[in-house]
Amino acid sequence: MPPPPSRRTVLLATAGSTPFSAAIAPSATAATHASASAAPRGPSPVQYAYVGSRTTKQRNARGAGITVWRVGPGQDAWELLQTVPADDGDPATPTPTGAIPVNPSFLTLNPEGTRLYAVHGDATSVSAFAVDLSHGTLTLLNTVDAGRGNPVHLTLDPTGNWLVVAFLAVPGSVATLPVRADGSLGTVADVLELPGTPGPHKTAQLGPNPHHVVFDPTGRWLAIPDRGLDRVFVAALDTTTGALTLNAPGGAQTRELEGPRHIAFHPHRPLAYVINELRSTVHTYRWNAEAGTLTPLQLIASTEPSMTEDTRAAEIAVSPGGGHVFVSNRSGAGDSTPGGPDPDTIGVFAIERHGGLKPVGWVSTQGIRPRFFGLEPSGQRLFAANEVTDTIVGYALAGDGRRLRPLGILAETGSPTSIVWRAAH
Repeated sequence: MPPPPSRRTVLLATAGSTPFSAAIAPSATAATHASASAAPRGPSPVQYAYVGSRTTKQRNARGAGITVWRVGPGQDAWELLQTVPADDGDPATPTPTGAIPVNPSFLTLNPEGTRLYAVHGDATSVSAFAVDLSHGTLTLLNTVDAGRGNPVHLTLDPTGNWLVVAFLAVPGSVATLPVRADGSLGTVADVLELPGTPGPHKTAQLGPNPHHVVFDPTGRWLAIPDRGLDRVFVAALDTTTGALTLNAPGGAQTRELEGPRHIAFHPHRPLAYVINELRSTVHTYRWNAEAGTLTPLQLIASTEPSMTEDTRAAEIAVSPGGGHVFVSNRSGAGDSTPGGPDPDTIGVFAIERHGGLKPVGWVSTQGIRPRFFGLEPSGQRLFAANEVTDTIVGYALAGDGRRLRPLGILAETGSPTSIVWRAAH
């Protein structure tokens, strides 16, 4: 459970009221130049949420595996439907029958919502599941040992024939696995080694550390933020063979010690936004989809100006209408520190005419270490996963994300690290 509210929590967010200080108002530029393309209207549909977790004692984790939830259209508590058990990595603990490997930490669904894929953090495995269309529950198809350490993110290519996985353990790399006709995974088809000189951080930059893999809106290019090399790479996928090729010099080098972690593309403007973990900053880039190149435009802190303590940024997303960027900030100096005692924050930034960002405000996550947050498909709500305090907290979006109205704690589950959604039938 989250810690008691602090003075900072009350100042930043109060359920049922405007979550930002009145002194931090939306800019006129943001209001005037927010996209006319709004998020889908009407209430959110009933849907299923799939939540990944960490499970090992090495990570001080409390997760049980992958949990499946029924999510209603309002702010009612989520209903737990299934737990797919995962190993906790402790030889002294009995392994549950049918358990998948440790730490099913990040998940992705295919566009049809019929298959789900999971990476197993700190291990070398990737798993595939069939999704029951009537009940939303999961059945394991297979698990593949990719032979690379600590897979942390994954994405399907637009054809649905290839799963692309980022492996964080030094020397980090990106690999492709074929998706078979039944949705199961084949063995690794190609591995992309990332070149460059490690940054100066003594523990977090010992070599290549790709932390995210995502296709640009055209589906032609793959963006790969690398925490260890202070660089964002751009690559192309051969959809016939699964081979990956770097688009040199398509990537972007950051300042040292930035530690690029995740990237989010604007839905209809040639812009990309990168959250940098180690300095807790956000980079704005001009994106050339024809050439596959990133040009830096702006660098701004992800935290509120009053933040003077250690912090690590984590997640980033662009609002459905394209008017705002959201980021999450985690207190502490990495996973080996407890974070807190105050709850962490989600920052909201207005996208200005030139594409750069202007702070709107910060809202409490009502918990500690929001490794992940994400927008549900309707674009009406945002959910933050507090890994240390074992909660999922909801927010309703208003004004294209200009305001996040807290909905409270909607689910309690051990060490949540990612969420994906599909509509209920």
